[in-house]
Amino acid sequence: MAEILVLVDHADGAVKKVTLELLTKARALGTPSAVFIGAGYEAGTAEKLAEYGAAKVYVAEDKDLDGYVTAPKAELLAKLVADTGAAAVLVAATAEGKEVAARLAIKTGSGVLTDAVDVSADLVAEQSIFGGSTVAHSKVTQGTPIIAMRPNATAPEAAPAAAERVDVSVELTDSAKLAKVVEKVVLPKGDRPELTEASIVVSGGRGVGSGENFAIIEQLADALGAAVGASRAAVDAGWYPHQAQVGQTGKTVSPQLYIAAGISGAIQHRAGMQTSKTIVAINKDEEAPIFELADYGVIGDLFKVVPQVTEEILKRK
Repeated sequence: MAEILVLVDHADGAVKKVTLELLTKARALGTPSAVFIGAGYEAGTAEKLAEYGAAKVYVAEDKDLDGYVTAPKAELLAKLVADTGAAAVLVAATAEGKEVAARLAIKTGSGVLTDAVDVSADLVAEQSIFGGSTVAHSKVTQGTPIIAMRPNATAPEAAPAAAERVDVSVELTDSAKLAKVVEKVVLPKGDRPELTEASIVVSGGRGVGSGENFAIIEQLADALGAAVGASRAAVDAGWYPHQAQVGQTGKTVSPQLYIAAGISGAIQHRAGMQTSKTIVAINKDEEAPIFELADYGVIGDLFKVVPQVTEEILKRK
């Protein structure tokens, strides 16, 4: 079977869940080969990639590849595409992943598809487009298909493989060195999962009323082991940090369960969460557009409903 290259999304060697999803999907398309770029590759990293089906792991630990912004990753991937004759390249549809995909497409003369939620065996991608109002099926017609897949689009499934290490390198062009990383700052990480990787997300909107009131959203999220999200209205009002914004101008999430409390369901927000597997809406306005999308709806005051839900969940733990 043809090789499917999977760009490993990691933090100093700690493999992120989206990479395991990509490896799972790659197994249905061909033979998965992981591409690890940067520092931190160690035994634990190799074991995790092997557990989820990586037949090979191309490892590039050259510090220059980590010292510049995005472009070096695209140049290394372009070299691997040429050397391996890969049938496709899968990356995470994160801000960085989509930029790598775009640069790689230009370098290889290939088509690129972003925000895919599924890919069939013949490399036809399913996408949610036009703010989520339409589902499209697209296929690359030139070069090597480069596909950026949304996190949580595929359930990761283990399937042990060899994960044979192959060391690789690339001589960077001058243009790849134009944007240099001068400092890295690690944001404090709480106990909640990362928003785009969480299997459950609880989001609050304008109906929450204030930053202080987001405490009830956080309490429900903590009871469920969920991440906390926010609508653009809540973020613009300064009630919650921008990195928690879900929507067209924020983050795109596809959790197993999405709970929207006090969110009307404007198209801007729906574009960022409508591929969630199960959607529960809590809103006192029975005409709110979010109910058109929701699998389950509760028409009521979130300040009464949410605490009751939290209490009931804690009772059942």
